[in-house]
Amino acid sequence: MASLQLCNVHKRYGAGQPDTLKNIELKIDSGEFLILVGPSGCGKSTLMNSIAGLEDITGGQILVDGQDVSGMSPKDRDIAMVFQSYALYPTMNVRDNIAFGLKMRKVAQEKIDEEVARVAKLLQIEHLLMRKPSQLSGGQQQRVAMGRALARRPKIYLFDEPLSNLDAKLRVEMRTEIKLMHQRLKTTTVYVTHDQIEAMTLGDKVAVMKDGIVQQFGTPHEIYNDPANQFVASFIGSPPMNFVPLRTRLHDGQCFGLLESATGVAGQARCELALGEAAELEGRELLLGVRPEQIQLAGADSTLPSLTAEVEVVEPTGPDTLVFVSLNDTKVCCRVAPDAAPQAGARLQLQFDPARVLLFDAASGERLRPGKRQATERKVAQLKRG
Repeated sequence: MASLQLCNVHKRYGAGQPDTLKNIELKIDSGEFLILVGPSGCGKSTLMNSIAGLEDITGGQILVDGQDVSGMSPKDRDIAMVFQSYALYPTMNVRDNIAFGLKMRKVAQEKIDEEVARVAKLLQIEHLLMRKPSQLSGGQQQRVAMGRALARRPKIYLFDEPLSNLDAKLRVEMRTEIKLMHQRLKTTTVYVTHDQIEAMTLGDKVAVMKDGIVQQFGTPHEIYNDPANQFVASFIGSPPMNFVPLRTRLHDGQCFGLLESATGVAGQARCELALGEAAELEGRELLLGVRPEQIQLAGADSTLPSLTAEVEVVEPTGPDTLVFVSLNDTKVCCRVAPDAAPQAGARLQLQFDPARVLLFDAASGERLRPGKRQATERKVAQLKRG
């Protein structure tokens, strides 16, 4: 096991070209599981290849247990990598594929046999050791590719989208296998994916990337509940967060945002949410960010802001039902329990908790936190006085 730290890492392909990686700063402790997640072309695979030594960085440092490995060749970094394409040797059986890296390191045959047996038992492929890759399913081939990396007992494991070639059911099964394997081995792991479900379920820490920049780095809980900007909020979460343009009203130094359902809805078709201090929000175009599960059916004795909206589309998913309504001329998704699911055309009384919704600047995507800075300053001043 080893800690991994990236210090001001940047990468460009050729003079005069823009940076592919821009000032990457990440740190994970020994035994942690780091997820690099983002859309295609965001730089996550380039960053992983840089950690492995397959790509040279333009500047910065890559530290493994405090030692700078940036200038080392891949074979000297004690890092094992599992590729998206499996990269198994078709003429070798499973046993020889797993043992190949150890043989190249001239490990004693007795030790090789011991490691192959250990890994085969861990991955439950003991009955496959004499088969060739062509005789294996996709999931079995992925286990063999993982086994080849596990047999080396490296300081760090790297996984480059290892499940992307598998069908949906097998992806879920292999995701569980990888998590169980990490819990048993406690080896530092970096895992690249574009699938935000994998990111949320596997990682101890998650780095969300876009355009070669880490947009946010934190635990899955932090990334989901406290996104740094609109991109992170939209990328993490399924169904994604709703973003509703707000019309605002200023009153007594406070800013209020208007939510209005489709024209023609009977009953209470609009409500206002208190957003924060007017001085921080005045003059901005605002987006209200609210996750589908945060839009609730209003109770009879609820004191939260609520409005009536007409159901446009209903999508049953099994454990939940997704209900779509129109607010401020924008389609909004709500998640409700199956037994509470309405029919299309029905009218629902929806409520919003102002403490749970998020605000974003419509132009820049910046996350706005009105009143938070002043509250923090007041608390600090109180502590100083105390």
